[in-house]
Amino acid sequence: MKLFGKILFSAAMFGCLASGNVMAAGNKLVLDGSTTVGPIAKAFASHFTKDTGVQVTVSESGSGNGAKSLINKTCDIADMSRPMKDNELEAARSKGVNPVEHVVALDGLAMVVHPSNRVNALSKSQIRGIYMGKYTNWSQLGGPNAPIIMIQRESNSGTQDSFKELVMGKDNPISKRTETQASNGAIKSRVASTPSAIGFIGLGFVDNSVKALLVEGVEPDAKTVKNSTYPLHRPLFMYTNGQATGIVKQFIDLPKTAEGKKIISEIGFVNYY
Repeated sequence: MKLFGKILFSAAMFGCLASGNVMAAGNKLVLDGSTTVGPIAKAFASHFTKDTGVQVTVSESGSGNGAKSLINKTCDIADMSRPMKDNELEAARSKGVNPVEHVVALDGLAMVVHPSNRVNALSKSQIRGIYMGKYTNWSQLGGPNAPIIMIQRESNSGTQDSFKELVMGKDNPISKRTETQASNGAIKSRVASTPSAIGFIGLGFVDNSVKALLVEGVEPDAKTVKNSTYPLHRPLFMYTNGQATGIVKQFIDLPKTAEGKKIISEIGFVNYY
């Protein structure tokens, strides 16, 4: 399924199974999935609990595991930094789960290097060449005479899938020399402590410990992500089992509220609504 495919307008399943099960067990919500969506989910959870008294649990096991949790009816909401894949949708439907997609925010996939690296900008083809192993030294790209250390996410990551789709394409494999980290935060920490490293993280994770590069001459920020001029932009999702109702709907609708929009902006992501 394409990253920017059509939002799934699915009919509500009778009873909204996952949400109904959790709500029946008590006044609580369970979320699982993307580490990129995680900061939004956790900030929403804190606000929602204070506002309603509903206890909200947020786990960050990756987009793929978020999808599995929804399929297995162990969460009310799956946080995902990519759309559900066809095989995930098929698995869900085989278990009587009807995934409905909700865009909660927009994100820019920031290419980050150590602040000391004098490279400030790269093209998509140059980034692709780095991760394919065609460029092995920063001096080939106007940088220092230092070997390039490439950092990627694990295979279960929605951010990894986004990078492959937005940068690599189907026929350009990532070099086996590329190091793998388990989260946005882990990539940021690795790049921040490694002068010759490069990695990719969600826009909301960028801070002064790393330097975000211009891509195709465009800086990753709220404006360029919102108007789609930054090439590596993407939506962020939450999935429910059937059309959201009750407290699940209240939570899912937070991005449309003034407080929800404020939270998204303060965290460093971009409002969709």
